[in-house]
Order: sequence, then C-alpha cells, then structure tokens
Amino acid sequence: MSRAEEPSRRTVLAAAVAAAVAGSAGPSAAAAPDATGHEAAADSARPVDHRAWTSYADWCVAGTAKGTRAVAGARPGVVIGAPVGTVDYTDPHTGTTAAWEYATWTSVVHRLKVPATEVIASWNARTPAGTWLQVELTGTYSDGTATPWYVMGRWASGDQDIKRTSVDDQTDDKSTVWTDTFAIDDPATGLRLDSYRLRLTLYRKPGTTATPTVWRLGAMGSDVPDRFTVPASAPGVVRELIVPRYSQEIHSGQYPEYDNGGEAWCSPTSSQMIIEYWGRKPTAAQLAWVDPAYADPQVCHAARFTYDFQYGGCGNWPFNAAYAATYKDLQGVVTRLGSLTDLETLIAAGIPAIASQSFLKTELTGAGYGTSGHLMTVIGFTADGDVIANDPFSATNEAVRRVYARREFENIWLRTKRYNASGKVVSGTGGVCYLYFPARPSTAQLAALAAVGVR
Repeated sequence: MSRAEEPSRRTVLAAAVAAAVAGSAGPSAAAAPDATGHEAAADSARPVDHRAWTSYADWCVAGTAKGTRAVAGARPGVVIGAPVGTVDYTDPHTGTTAAWEYATWTSVVHRLKVPATEVIASWNARTPAGTWLQVELTGTYSDGTATPWYVMGRWASGDQDIKRTSVDDQTDDKSTVWTDTFAIDDPATGLRLDSYRLRLTLYRKPGTTATPTVWRLGAMGSDVPDRFTVPASAPGVVRELIVPRYSQEIHSGQYPEYDNGGEAWCSPTSSQMIIEYWGRKPTAAQLAWVDPAYADPQVCHAARFTYDFQYGGCGNWPFNAAYAATYKDLQGVVTRLGSLTDLETLIAAGIPAIASQSFLKTELTGAGYGTSGHLMTVIGFTADGDVIANDPFSATNEAVRRVYARREFENIWLRTKRYNASGKVVSGTGGVCYLYFPARPSTAQLAALAAVGVR
C-alpha cells in the first residue's frame, strides 16, 4: 500500500478539514451539462480552486522574473536566462555541500475562489543533469496576516545531483506544511488562506549553460466539508479504458532502499499504469540499472524516481505528478474531485485517474484488505455504475482489474473523516486524485478537464 498511515503526514488531514462547513462537494443542481451529458459542478459551487500557469503570456506577464526568461513554442515554459546569484546548498540526505547558480520566477497573487484550509502545489518540468528546482508558497490569511515562504518541494527528475525531498518542520503556528500539503492548523477557528503566490527557484552548476525548463506550475486550494459520508451520485457513463495492469506485490522486497520495496509502491505503480496508457515508457537505457531478473522493471524505475528522501516513501503526490510529466508531452496535476460524476466525465473523454483513499476491509467489498492510505487507478464504469479500477495491491498483474461497488468506492474516496480499526476518528483524503493527460489535449479532453476544474 503506501506510507500514508504515518501520523506526521496524513493524520493531519482530519484536523485540516475540521471546519464546521455545511454542504457537499457533489454536483450543483444548477450546473450546466457538459459534453458527456453530465451536470458538471460549476466552479463557484466547488470547494476546490485549481490554478495553473502554463502559457507564454503567463510566464511573461503573470509573474516576476529575476534571472529567468520565458520560452515560446508548442509547450511554453520558463528557464534560467542570466543567473542572479550563487548559493551553497547542503543536501540533508547526503551531507554534500555544493554551489549552485540560481534564478527565480514568482507568480502574481492568486486570490482563491474558495478560501482554503489546504493547498497542494504541483509542477511539470525537465531537469537535465546538473540542475534542479525548488517550489515555494506564501499567502495571506483571512485575518490579513501573511504566511512565511514555505518550501513545497525540492525536486529533480534524477537523483545524481540532489536527493528530491520535501521539507519538514515548517510552521508559523497558524499553518503547517505536511510533506506535500499546506494545511491550516485549526480550521474550526474560521481561519483560511485567502490568496497565495508561488515561487520557482531554478538551479544549475556554476559556469554551465544547463537549465531546468518548467512548463506548468500550479496549486489546488480547497475547503472540503468535514464529513464521514458523502451524497451518492447517479450512474451516467458506461465505458472501460484499456490501461496496462501492474501489481505492486510482485515487487515485494525489491530495492528496499525505496520504502522497503513493492509492498509500499501503490502510487508509482498506479502512475506507471497511466503513463503507459498514454503510450510512454522508460527506454532500455533508463532501465539498465534494474536487475534483469525482475519483471516489469518500469515499476521499479517509477518507485526510484518518485521517492521522497525526507518522507521516506514514494507517495508524495506532487512528486508523482512531476514524474509523469518527465515523459514526452505529458502533463500531471494533483487536484480534488467532487463525485464519481466528475470521474465519469473524465473517463468519457478517455482520461483515467488515480484516486487516493483509505478504508477498513469491511468497507470495500471484494478488496480483501484494509488500508490507511492507498492509490489505485480508476479506468471505467460498468452498466450498473460500479467502479472499474486497476488496483495495484493485487497478487498478480492479471488480478489487478477489480470492480468495486459504486456507493462504497465513492464514500471511501470522498470522505474526510472515518473510523479506523480501533474505533478512532482519523482522516480521509476528501477526493484527492492525480490526473495525467497530454500536453495538447483533444477538444473533448479539454472540455472534460475544464468541467472538473482543471485548466
């Protein structure tokens, strides 16, 4: 499964959504039908605000550049132009100190449509050898005060220069960063984050011309109602996408330096399934480091290159989205959806999704296990509206395809609170999912993404 059970990370989510907020994240009754015939929830009705900077205009005029420059083309981005300085960075996971040239790009202030209890950043980038990047967030609270600059991730697609890492112990006694999630410490007070800015710092070895290229930078802010159950949605789409099936379990014990091997690789295994659905996979040269005796070496590859050396696991949500986007012309984002209707909208347009959920063995018929944190790939819906999922926590690749009862799946995925096996109230993810899709989506895919709040 995953390391999502660790109290230093996911248990904070229960507190972070503990505001006494009425309503549900289901579709608005007044919403207009989308291209699939569904009633997609209007942005104003969603407890989620997803904003991303992706266009040439974004990089030129929607932010402040210090040493960076925008690049045009089919996939516009931002790169190092003329570095503004040099800084020493001591890698906490190797103890190595090295000098790095750097340049920055800082977004304009984004005022959240939904004042947020949580914010999760995500980015898509290429970092050649000798380069890496850092993503930070600062914001203004509803009481008018400001947060510090929080580090949301130090990231490289490889691991030869720095060890990609989240940063612990970031708090101002109003909010805290828990691995990949900014969270208001006590939402019951009514405090929210009203607005934020994101800052990119791009690094390279001094004297070189190498540079990271960032194509997408964004964040998802949310204020999901506190709930043990969610409203049921009505079935609307019958379709199954043909997605490769990979079991994490056949990798049990392999490469234990990456969170004890495949037993904890639900996130990268799910990521790899969807990456290959879109026709991408690692090259033979990229897989040369994997023991040739191991089946499906690309799953080992995904685990290595999503691994967060601070968290000690492969389940960092933005790191998985960033890994997916290292493949040619793929984008990856982390967001929250409001119902299975949202997932049906995506499936109808040919876009599978990776859903994060936790449950007791008795709460998901046919799973055969319970988990405090697990990722699986939603690939379709049956004629009865039940969920077809590629569940990596399966004994073999052939056993990965599962059908789960619609009502059970919707509730375990969308709730924010639940009872664990000891009867203690703990957190749920409130509809968190990863979406991977082409850099140039089709018209139908663009419409589906917009219908669920991703642009």
